[in-house]
Amino acid sequence: MSIFITGGAGFIGSNFVLDWLEQCNGTVINLDKLTYAGNLDNLMSAKNNKQHIFVKGDIADSALLCKLFTEYRPRAVINFAAESHVDRSILDPKIFIQTNIVGTFQLLQSVQAYWNNLEKMAKDHFRFLHVSTDEVYGALVADDPAFQETDSYKPNSPYSASKAASDHLVRAYHHTYGLPVLTSNCSNNYGPYQFPEKLIPLVINHALTGKPLPIYGNGLQIRDWLYVKDHCSAIRRVLERGKPGETYNVGGYNEKTNLEVVRTLCTILDELRPRADEKSYQAQIVYVNDRPGHDRRYAINATKIKNELGWEPTETFDSGIRKTVEWYLANSNWVSNTTNDHYQHWLEKQYS
Repeated sequence: MSIFITGGAGFIGSNFVLDWLEQCNGTVINLDKLTYAGNLDNLMSAKNNKQHIFVKGDIADSALLCKLFTEYRPRAVINFAAESHVDRSILDPKIFIQTNIVGTFQLLQSVQAYWNNLEKMAKDHFRFLHVSTDEVYGALVADDPAFQETDSYKPNSPYSASKAASDHLVRAYHHTYGLPVLTSNCSNNYGPYQFPEKLIPLVINHALTGKPLPIYGNGLQIRDWLYVKDHCSAIRRVLERGKPGETYNVGGYNEKTNLEVVRTLCTILDELRPRADEKSYQAQIVYVNDRPGHDRRYAINATKIKNELGWEPTETFDSGIRKTVEWYLANSNWVSNTTNDHYQHWLEKQYS
């Protein structure tokens, strides 16, 4: 049987699709609406892979989902589909409510209807895995223990509030209807194919093009950084061994301030692609007004997934961030293409 991925042209979703095709057997049905962050260029290496079936569509399109479920009979649905940028949610929260809450509800309705009609063995083995964020837990201060699965939800942005609501819907469909769901809450991902508005690819791109490297406030906001391929392996492990109804926190054990991250990127770029004037890229750092309601610290306690499922990250921040910089240096055309509307329209026609 196949697996069904939503949001599989986005950053984490596309990495997971490519990782699955490399690591596992079976067909991947990949549904993505192709909003601004959905990039078919991420999936070009799988274009001719017969085990990858891409469908442009919306998770709220119940007729399309029914058709795809009936045709491909997936053994699992993994939901990556989401609007995910905090700054965008502050400027325009409506689309976050529509996609992350209403979209997840519509997807759950369709999955529930499909699951209800499965034969007993297939029904027992079916899983719905919902991929979420550590931001649903709110913020930590300096000495607070890292987020655990039992912590209360205290979201502070429209983005995190919409993801918290979707998490609650997923939980409710398990406890009310018996749907075999799994939820993962991850820390900040980084790695190949991340949309250039996010901190790490933005800094790399701005550094190489001579633009300012913006840092919110004093840059001392702390995040736990997780290399995206480690996250992919965690999702596979949760899908394989996770207990229905349970939540698993996925973290990289790499707490860094934003300022540390930017300076590390500058140091690696100084080595691998030095400026013509031989100055450090740190000369391009500028401090800008802080984001409204900016959470001070996130940190994940990933003890549960380690003890119960035997997963832990393999990349340190030093190894993962160097691989990331090397990838962006080797794929500079990808960065420019992701923000080129004409290219995206051409790419969609090539892939269809």
